[in-house]
Amino acid sequence: MFRVLAWNIRAGGGVRIDKIRQAIVELAPDVALLSEFRATPPSVTLAAELARDGLCHQVSTSREVTKVANGLLIASRTPVLPRNVRHRPIEPGRFKAIKIQAPAITIAGMHIPNQHTGRKPQYHDAIIKVMRGWRGGPAVFAGDTNSGRIGIDEQTRVFNKKTTQWFDQIEQAGWRDAFRLLHGNKREYTWYSPGHDNGFRLDQLFVSPQLVDRVVSTQHIWVSDERQAHRREAVSDHAALVMDLDLSGLD
Repeated sequence: MFRVLAWNIRAGGGVRIDKIRQAIVELAPDVALLSEFRATPPSVTLAAELARDGLCHQVSTSREVTKVANGLLIASRTPVLPRNVRHRPIEPGRFKAIKIQAPAITIAGMHIPNQHTGRKPQYHDAIIKVMRGWRGGPAVFAGDTNSGRIGIDEQTRVFNKKTTQWFDQIEQAGWRDAFRLLHGNKREYTWYSPGHDNGFRLDQLFVSPQLVDRVVSTQHIWVSDERQAHRREAVSDHAALVMDLDLSGLD
């Protein structure tokens, strides 16, 4: 079994780094993809600790942006190669792809800007163009997309027809949202608005056509802190996404 973890760790991790690292170790992914990773001391420490924990093959976008800006970290147990993706989103620090050598699978991290930035539609369009033209074999595109479907990915209306159409276009390209693939229209959320407790499923794992029949399980995990057990978001304001793939026979 091959396990993928995708998690927005919130503003570089800060004082929560030890809890974040502990959770990742316990979840035991083969590859971890972290959003809101930064070039700050807590994030740098986390990367070093994860390397000592076995996730030692790492690629980060933190150098593409300012020290306190959000970037991505992809950390793998097995060697990786950089993956150049044609038509990728032109968004500093918010898209990165690597290819794991064994098993041969591409992992791409996404952190799509919020709607108010005005940059979300361009990112959406780029991802659809990449997925429609994908010839790169088995792949997982994952992360915080700040996107969802009207009605089933929100407790309060925030998504629009364009975001819903984005998910439709992904399916039309042969890719699938792994959570919806296994759980249908089940309502479950990966982020809650501060002070209002409105839930939204803002984070996804998308699998390429070659992996659709290989998704064994996928779940959203809220990492708790025993010292603040009453706070769901004590370790991060996003749930961690965990997916298990059966890659047996994959070269």
